[in-house]
Formats: sequence, structure tokens, C-alpha cells
Amino acid sequence: MRKLLAAVAVTALFAGPAFAEYPERPITVVVPFAAGGPTDTVTRLVAESMSKDLGQQVVVENAGGAGGTLGAGKVAQATPDGYTLLLHHIGMATSASLYRKLAYDPLNAFDYVGLVTDVPMILVAKPTFEPTDLKGVVDYVKANADKVNYANAGIGSASHLCGMLFMSAIKTKLTAVPYKGTGPALTDLMGGQVDVMCDQSTNVTNQIKEKKIKAYGTTTKTRIPALPDVPTGAEAGLPGFEVGIWHGLYAPKGTPKAAIDKLVPALQKALKDPVVVERFASLGTVPSSDADATPAALEAKLKSEIARWKPIIEAAGEYAD
Repeated sequence: MRKLLAAVAVTALFAGPAFAEYPERPITVVVPFAAGGPTDTVTRLVAESMSKDLGQQVVVENAGGAGGTLGAGKVAQATPDGYTLLLHHIGMATSASLYRKLAYDPLNAFDYVGLVTDVPMILVAKPTFEPTDLKGVVDYVKANADKVNYANAGIGSASHLCGMLFMSAIKTKLTAVPYKGTGPALTDLMGGQVDVMCDQSTNVTNQIKEKKIKAYGTTTKTRIPALPDVPTGAEAGLPGFEVGIWHGLYAPKGTPKAAIDKLVPALQKALKDPVVVERFASLGTVPSSDADATPAALEAKLKSEIARWKPIIEAAGEYAD
């Protein structure tokens, strides 16, 4: 009740003409993961471009931990005045099933700004991994399930979700090796300490190009332009291996409509910024369209993804308290 009353008070305070000057000071975008990771990279590119349009600096703050739920919870409890935002990935949807207890309701604790990008995932392995193609990986993994491990950045991370999808697609359980972030996991993969990993193209494209790791297949319907030699899962004989790690921009519930109405066009403009488009392309992804960079599109995406991932997570039986 206290949160609701605070939201009503803030909305009333800023509903008048004075709020037309928004933003009057820097805006903070919370990334619920460590600095240097794929979501952090996406956020910093978009934030820099939005700063130019809004006339105020958009500052990125990393608040990692618990698969993104700590950072998301922090924003859910923030004053809904338009100066604290959240840029989160698909974990916003999966946390509803992965975590038995959440300090917030993913669907009802936030207002929506819009979708930012849908990043492809790629199944990769250490440079000395024996299989030469995805079919070989599947055969090898099934024959050596007790010996093969897969790295991820912890429960709720994109790499964890993609790993669950891969195991679901091949109907084989592997030993998970969780890390505190994608960076150390990728370092150990390149060093051969772990066998396989499934992560966002924004995080592994350069390492694939430099042949520091092996790439076996993408989770997309079509090949990634930045990696034209890497087949899709369907092309390589694994049609059920499809997922994109979509990212969305949120605000605390009760944020004044006047703020959202300025943030939406600023986001849309940033996603058409040539610098952002080019950098996204080099990382194997593309910005969301104007139609997707809207509150309605993000809300619809979140609802559909919660429904999609619930049975996958329940079947895997991997939960966090």
C-alpha cells in the first residue's frame, strides 16, 4: 500500500506542466548483470545515444546478482519519477518460474518503455572439442553425458537458459558449471577448462572469428550475417534449438506517462542511430523496430515468454530460492 501511495503522489506531483521539462537531471539505467557482459554492452550503446536526444546523461549502473533479480528488484522499489530505469533481458520472463520467491512481480511491478534488441545465441565449445559439426556434438554428448560439462553464468543467465534449451532439444542432461559471470566462463572455455557453452552472439562473435573457440550452431531461423559460416540449429539437424535473448527497457510502476512519452521516442531514435546499428551488426544482432520499441510490444513479449518458458523450466527442474 505504501508503494502504491508513493506512486500516486509522484504521479500527481509530476503530472502538470512542470514535468514537461523532463529530464532535468541524469537518468540511471540499471543493468542487473556485471559490467562487460552482453547486456551491459547493449545498454551502454543505447544509453549513450539516448543521452544525445534527451539532453541529459543516461548513466549505466551495474547491479548484478541472483540471475538479474537483485537489480530488477532494486528498480521495482525505486521512486517512479522517470530517473531510474531497468534494461533487462529474457530473464525478466524466466525469473517468474526459476525463482520460488521474488521480491517483485515481473508483470506488474514495472511500466514498459520498449524492446531494444533480440540477440541470437550460439552453441560454442573449447578449441580442442572433438566434434566437427552440430550433429557430431549431439552424438558425442549423448554418448559421453557423464563426462561433458557446460558452462553458464549462473541460474537465470542467458547462457543458463540456452543450456537448458539445448538439453531439452537433445533430451540429455549435462553437468552444469556455473560462474559469476559470462566473462570468466568464456575465459575458461577458451582455456579448455570447460567443454561447451551457449551464449549471446554479442559476447562470443569476436572469439569465434579469432578461432579462440569453436562454433557449432545458432539459435536463429536464418544465419547471422556477422558469422555467415555458422549454420542455424535447424540447418544442422536440431530444429527445436531456437531462442533469442531479447532485451527490454522498463521503469518502476507508476512512472508518469509524461516521462514514458519522452523515453519511447528517445529509445526509437537511439535504435536508428548509425553508430548503434553498425555496432549491433558487428556483434551479430539488430536493433528493434519502431513497432517493437513500444510499451505495448514489450508487455506482450513478456507475457508470451513467461508462458513459453514455464514448462521448459519445470521439466528441467532447475530452480533457485
